[in-house]
Amino acid sequence: MIAIDFMDETETLEQKELDFVRKLLEHAAKKEEVSDSEVSVTFVTDAMIRDINREYRSKDQPTDVISFAMEELGEGETAIVGSTEPRMLGDIVISLDRTKEQANDYGHSFERELGFLAVHGFLHLLGYDHMTAVDEKKMSARQEEILLSLGITRDQHEDA
Repeated sequence: MIAIDFMDETETLEQKELDFVRKLLEHAAKKEEVSDSEVSVTFVTDAMIRDINREYRSKDQPTDVISFAMEELGEGETAIVGSTEPRMLGDIVISLDRTKEQANDYGHSFERELGFLAVHGFLHLLGYDHMTAVDEKKMSARQEEILLSLGITRDQHEDA
């Protein structure tokens, strides 16, 4: 089981949208065989994510989603082995402004884009990346597989 903590800094999401993201992340966790873990998801504006992107990635621009994996080891750090506590996978930060814009640009629903970004961020927490063409292909395929397994398609215009 995965515990998911939501924070909507925009105060604009409806409960059904939070439930949708919860369902997707629980499904993704099951598909990735992740259990007894925690993740936090924060929904922000473009201005907020721009500040985060500037501070942590030295990129002075908004982006759609940023993930902060807690299990990535820094130089000189040692992994904790044998802990009985739930694994804290990390934090996912999603710009709702960017979500709306991209849904419109790609011609699908806000919910589909929100789900895509949540799964994308979640996979980053698990170590997936898209720095090389091979890694990008692997991550994209996994994202689509997870979304399609719940019937969420690119041309979806209805709530899932």
